[in-house]
Amino acid sequence: MRKTIYSVSLSILVAALLLFSASWSLASDDLSSFAGQKGTLRIAGGTAHIPVMKEAAKQIINFNPQIQISIAGGGSGLGIKQAGEGLVDIGNAGRKPSDDEIHNYNLQLVKWAVDGVGAVVHPKNKAQSLTNTQLQDIYSGKISNWKDVGGVDREINLYTRDEASGTREVFWKKALAKGDISAKANVVVSNGAMKTAVAGDPFAIGFVSVGNMDSSVAPVALDGVAPSPESVRSGEYKVARGLYSLTKGEPSGLAKLFLEFIVSPTGQQIVVDKGFIPVQ
Repeated sequence: MRKTIYSVSLSILVAALLLFSASWSLASDDLSSFAGQKGTLRIAGGTAHIPVMKEAAKQIINFNPQIQISIAGGGSGLGIKQAGEGLVDIGNAGRKPSDDEIHNYNLQLVKWAVDGVGAVVHPKNKAQSLTNTQLQDIYSGKISNWKDVGGVDREINLYTRDEASGTREVFWKKALAKGDISAKANVVVSNGAMKTAVAGDPFAIGFVSVGNMDSSVAPVALDGVAPSPESVRSGEYKVARGLYSLTKGEPSGLAKLFLEFIVSPTGQQIVVDKGFIPVQ
């Protein structure tokens, strides 16, 4: 009996080693274009993109330490502007740039993921399901107390993003139907800052990228559909957008190699691992 168990365990170990070997071989193939390269790559813009950018950069730098990659946030508006003005090599945006932005800046776009944007509350908040109308009334200020939507008798603390945010834009257009956002709303600067603010405020409501959600916040179902990678992928959850990376003109050098890596099998696996929907 002991021999049988040993045999089964050995078979599992061999299978795991083969799987690891295959995965490592795939990653090495996708990173091979960085061999012999050196220099610095500057990336800035959309904050929803950062987890994928960081993991991709980590794998590239581990493969070739002669390459340095700096990653900054700032929002989609800044990513589009800085890429267009040549201040960074790659700009990130959680919305498709306008036709004017594409024309004026001569932007080239790479869409590498699909993402949802969902309302979130503190995990202890019982009001974790709203209608679209209730959400719009909360953000406009018509509903200002949690007791009116199934929660406790406390004032609702609103959180939003600045108008340069791609996350804000898709939430405003698709979840709020371009409705008003109360001037009383607190403005935060990134998906990470939004998550921290809501996680620390039991009476808060905000919105973040689905790929940035974790157990520190509770997703709010809209008309019975909770925001998640699965509901975004199926199309059941409608508040979704593409994640883009932009260059001024045709990408070249390290920027070209980085964008090719993001849409490679290894790059798209990073997209999945970080909670987004791959495009390949």
